[in-house]
Amino acid sequence: MLSYLRISSFVFVIAASSRLFAAELGTSTALPIPTGTNAWIEAELAVKKFQVPPGFKMEPFAVEPMLANPVAFCVDEHGRVFVSETHRYRTSVYDVRNYMDWYEDDLACRTLEDRIAMIKKHLGNDASKLEKESEVVRLIEDTDGDGRADRSTVFADGFNSMLDGIASGVLARKGSVYFANIPDVTLLQDSKGTGKADIRKSLVHGFGIRFSLTGHDLHGLRFGPDGKLYFSMGDRGSNIKSAEGKIFAYPDEGAVYRCNPDGSDLEVFATGVRNPQELAFDEWGNLFTGDNNCDHGDKARLVYLVEGSDSGWRVGYQFSEQNPAGLWNAEKLWHLRWDGQAAYLMPPIAHIADGPSGFSYYPGTGMPDDLKGHFFLCDFRGVATGSGIHSFAVRPKGGGFEMVDHTQFLWNALLTDVDFGPDGAMYMSDWVHGWPKSERGRIYRLYRPELIKTDLVLETKKLIADGMEKRSPDELQNFCTIPICAYARKRSLSWRRAEASQSISSRRPREQMSPGWLGFTQSGVWVKLQRNNLKSLVRLYR
Repeated sequence: MLSYLRISSFVFVIAASSRLFAAELGTSTALPIPTGTNAWIEAELAVKKFQVPPGFKMEPFAVEPMLANPVAFCVDEHGRVFVSETHRYRTSVYDVRNYMDWYEDDLACRTLEDRIAMIKKHLGNDASKLEKESEVVRLIEDTDGDGRADRSTVFADGFNSMLDGIASGVLARKGSVYFANIPDVTLLQDSKGTGKADIRKSLVHGFGIRFSLTGHDLHGLRFGPDGKLYFSMGDRGSNIKSAEGKIFAYPDEGAVYRCNPDGSDLEVFATGVRNPQELAFDEWGNLFTGDNNCDHGDKARLVYLVEGSDSGWRVGYQFSEQNPAGLWNAEKLWHLRWDGQAAYLMPPIAHIADGPSGFSYYPGTGMPDDLKGHFFLCDFRGVATGSGIHSFAVRPKGGGFEMVDHTQFLWNALLTDVDFGPDGAMYMSDWVHGWPKSERGRIYRLYRPELIKTDLVLETKKLIADGMEKRSPDELQNFCTIPICAYARKRSLSWRRAEASQSISSRRPREQMSPGWLGFTQSGVWVKLQRNNLKSLVRLYR
């Protein structure tokens, strides 16, 4: 049964049971936190309940209390794991659905200053309670190389301002750790080698101008083929003044941004997304994300992000007075391509998952050949049963793509993120239990025993650890070149080409390649790349 609540001129449809907006709110009871040997045993027993793909071995890499509430993580070039943990979720970062008397004020916010004023208006002296809990970036290491983490360090904390959001993205590369947490994309560095960041710099500021819905935060950190740092913002909105003084105001929709690694030259890449948790490039430079549904009969979507594209979502659709989801439903903006669609819209290429979260593309080493060219998307549904990781590929269709070879790769596990390590293994973070903060967390490692120690995997691992900084331009060129006779076989080397292309992008313009060389395009056409066109060298990357 549905009841109707009128607030000012808005009419909101609200479920009359405790399952209100269960797809994103949910309830659960906290479980006791195991410690010591018991924690490892419990994690090993949990694996037995997972639906693991045949031929793979899955083992716990890190267990509680080494980490808690992991939203996202990354594996750096040395196999160290950086985890973004949330401790403000639902207690210091509100969900407007639980504060509907705030809704009009929340929707009206255009800037971070507006949100501060709204908080003080409604909480008064109690506003300071939002400044107690801190988000955390944690560093987890396997120092003895036995496949199990044995050291856990708080790499950075102190993210407890009134405006701080949910720690939703982390990316480590060559000693720099990029952290996505409203209101900033922050650069963290450990200059003393202590395992704790002693350098902290805001690269981009102005995200999260309203509370909106839980988790519609700043996330998706990924380096692109152009050497730019890409990241995604949900429909909590943004109002940014860039380092060059340019204003980027997108208060009513989610967007994908990119900038240089130092935060300069900020650009908006795509708009009109709702909650794009993670970004993933394929080997040809195409960018994709998983975007969640709004719980009004629409479906979660696989979105092809084209520069300048608009995927159609606006935050006002969430609680429309016209009909559930307003124009989002009425004009079928979430539907796959159809003849009558809005002309401005970039339609999704597939409907997939109920709670798309972590997202990654297979970099080419350590897995069977049938997984080459595949994406892996976490589906977080609040409980382990029915959650897991989707696997799929895409193939060109018209001006876009279609999804193919879709399977439930690993199932019945409450996973928040998935990534690949330089050791050829797949890593994944486990929330363990329920929607609210479980105060638990695990990292699992999945691999094929017969492939993990092959010469290709070991060579790639060493090459990534050694880095590309001291290699000559001609060496980098060779890593990026794909001989046509060996194209199919050489695709497995995509990760090393990724590292080479990143190094190329970061070199000074005067460090040029040789006068011309042949590259291989997706359409199978050979092209000659000009000497000074370094961006054209980039084809395969993380």
